Amino acid sequence: MARATLRNLDLNLLPTLDALLRERNVTRAAERLGLSQPAVSAALGRLRRHFGDELLHRTGNQYELTPLAQQLRAPTELALAGVHRVFDASPQFEPALSDRTFRLMMSDYATAVLGERLVRRLAEVAPHVRLVLRQTEPEFVDNAAENLRTVDGVVLPHGFLTDVPVTDLFDDTWVCVVSPDNDRVGDELTMADVAALPWVVMWDLPTAFAPAARQLRMLGVEPRVEITADSFLAVPFLVAGTQRIAVLQARLAHRLAATAGVRVLPCPWDAVPVKEGFWWHPSHRRDPAHEWLRRTLRQIGHELAEETTQGL
Repeated sequence: MARATLRNLDLNLLPTLDALLRERNVTRAAERLGLSQPAVSAALGRLRRHFGDELLHRTGNQYELTPLAQQLRAPTELALAGVHRVFDASPQFEPALSDRTFRLMMSDYATAVLGERLVRRLAEVAPHVRLVLRQTEPEFVDNAAENLRTVDGVVLPHGFLTDVPVTDLFDDTWVCVVSPDNDRVGDELTMADVAALPWVVMWDLPTAFAPAARQLRMLGVEPRVEITADSFLAVPFLVAGTQRIAVLQARLAHRLAATAGVRVLPCPWDAVPVKEGFWWHPSHRRDPAHEWLRRTLRQIGHELAEETTQGL
């Protein structure tokens, strides 16, 4: 019966369902898919008949997902990712000829440090390969064992995931950033400064936090959090012109210091280093394209390490 039901389904509806669940709007879903609005409206009608549910219902001037549609979001994304993997698979991978799409999760910090190099490398050796970058979210990390099926991998520091294959990429250190006109800070930060000054922190959740800031609590110092952000790139701009302090990865802090108008100082405690890795689902292990991606990321990470050693 299950096979008969599957034969009667139009699997072309799967991308449309995914777009509708993401956009919650027929017009935006059509733009996302590159289809006409009437075509997506017709597909929504077929999906409504199949599920016996409205999926999208109007609330005021906008549409909301029905309870069933909410339940369909995760399995639809997972199913679509599985379809992509099936039809992207090949016995060999030729970067110069492939039009494979790689889907990666990474923070804005990793995108700034690693992503730009990856984009340049693809342009050089795999010009037709497409890259989809999505911001890492705490919810993704919370259910990484399942969510990693929907992407090619996530760039994340060690300390958040276990029992998942990882390709080590590069190391970084933590530094503190303060405003140059912060008259409460001298040439060096002290632990007294760290305890007294207000903080900007990146997230503050069990599975989303800056390890260096979390380490302070282990040392008996409770940061006085004034602002919690969800973007590493925003942190120095939230410090500039204030009495606030924040910790930031050294590679990013030095790049943004002049633009944001902040001063970079060593942490007055032995901050745990950043060890970035590329975490991926075991099902990718023998995929030639994914093996190439892992090698490429590892090479870029090695180049970053070499530049640090040379003091560039």
